[in-house]
Amino acid sequence: MSVKGKKVGFVGAGNMGEALIRGLVQSNLVPADTILVADVRTDRVQQLTDQYGLRALAGNAALVRGADVVILAVKPQIMAAVLRETLPALTNRPLLISLAAGVSTATIQSILGKYPRLIRVMPNTPALVLEGATAIARTPGLDQDDLETAQEIFAAVGRVVVLDEEQMDAVTGLSGSGPATAMTLATQTVLGAAKLLAETGLHPGALKDMVSSPGGTTISGIAALEEGGVRTTFIRAVERATLRSRELGRGPA
Repeated sequence: MSVKGKKVGFVGAGNMGEALIRGLVQSNLVPADTILVADVRTDRVQQLTDQYGLRALAGNAALVRGADVVILAVKPQIMAAVLRETLPALTNRPLLISLAAGVSTATIQSILGKYPRLIRVMPNTPALVLEGATAIARTPGLDQDDLETAQEIFAAVGRVVVLDEEQMDAVTGLSGSGPATAMTLATQTVLGAAKLLAETGLHPGALKDMVSSPGGTTISGIAALEEGGVRTTFIRAVERATLRSRELGRGPA
């Protein structure tokens, strides 16, 4: 099953949702007028529809009824509430793709009742400049066509790796998912972040804020870096290299 000719809906219109929307539109994989969007923030929905030419839907249930593929781009903390709201509208059995960090398919299935078409995915914001790094979890009982559809969507906005769900939490922290996969994710993450900064003109702090939410995975990792004095160490490294350059420029004593 290809995503071409399908209606793709976004439940949630935050930074990650917009990154994927922009990537899909720029790659010409999905026409803008077949992308549906719903969010509790009506001003945000209006902004995206004006900018990209999307179709706004009045509520999550209406979006789920009208889409062939539904991307759940919501915070982990509200995923359960969103699922309960949309459950009665899943009569057409769209393909569900969850982007919620740390929320397992088992947790989602406990609410949906073993929904047959569900994929867990972990992308990152450089999808905004088509340099994303995305991990897709292969789950038992998943139809191969649905897996290929998810790969097609996220390959349009960067690089994709498919792995077992047990590795997804490690992927969220960019570690431990096997040497080859870890190298792909790490190098693509750095490449994507650099391109995102170069093309948008954002300050690195702004990029950090885009993906950091209170109590989330990113802010926890940043806290650990601050505790370990990484920023100070980098500053000292530059200072040390600068001093050595001056020493070399003066020649032998």
